[in-house]
Parts: sequence; C-alpha cells; structure tokens
Amino acid sequence: MLRIGQGYDLHPLVAGRPLILGGVEIFHPQQLGLAGVTDADCLTHAIIDAILGATGLGDIGQVFPASEIKVQNATSTKLLAIVLQKAWSLGFTIHNIDCTILAEQPKLADSIPKMRQVLCEICQLEENQLSIKATTTEQLGPVGRNEAIAALAVTLLENNSKEAIR
Repeated sequence: MLRIGQGYDLHPLVAGRPLILGGVEIFHPQQLGLAGVTDADCLTHAIIDAILGATGLGDIGQVFPASEIKVQNATSTKLLAIVLQKAWSLGFTIHNIDCTILAEQPKLADSIPKMRQVLCEICQLEENQLSIKATTTEQLGPVGRNEAIAALAVTLLENNSKEAIR
C-alpha cells in the first residue's frame, strides 16, 4: 500500500532566535530566527506533517500539542525521530521526501547539503531519496517581505504489513 502525505509550515522571523532549518543553524544577515513553541524549524515541521498525513496519524499539533511542557523549546529533529518511530512501528517505509523552502533571505544554496545530510541520517534515507529546494516569493507576501519563512514537503510511504492491508 502506497500513501502520499503533504506538509506545510510557516513561522515568523524575529530577532533573538537562532534560524534552524532542517536541523541546521543558519546565519541570517539581519540576525533573525524563527519564532515558535519549539525551535520553529519549519522545514522539519513540514516533513513531520507529511509523514503524519501519509500514515493517517493526524498532524504535528495533534501529536505534539503546544501546551505540553515536553514540546516547549523542543528540537524539531527529535520530534521527527519520534514520528518516524511511530511510522516504522506501523510498518511504513519512506520511498522519498521532496521539500521546498520559501525564503527571501538568507540564500540557502550553501546550507542545503548539510540539511540533506542531517535529515537523511534521521530518516535513514539515501541522499537521492530526499530533495530540498529553495525559492523566493519574488518579494510578495510575508515571506517576500522577509517577515517569515515557509516550507512544503511531500512524501511517499509504503506499508506492506498485514495490518495496513485491512
């Protein structure tokens, strides 16, 4: 059984926070980072939602409510590892993940290889199974005004367990 999941996340840029994307701290020329209950890693959050959607386990807010103490200031890559364990325990395997980051600043081309390395290690994927692209919104909307960064993710999972066939 093949299942597709999609994820989307957007967080506002603020002063005084590190900019974390794909588990990697990135330099922002205006010294801005993403605001949120966790480390606000919108790329990892989009991947989490894509996996949760494909497995039918809900969304990041249902699995990790913001009101829970363990979620506050959590590292998003640790949350991803928890979601992966749930998916794997249900018999799911990941075929691939395709991601797009929407950001006016900073330019991300030099950081993408490290993001891919970190996320592939956590997801136990080969590099050719995870794609990360970055684009701008041509100065339109909150991303274009450098007020936020957003990310999209799509994943294809397979489950051959007998429980999944029912």
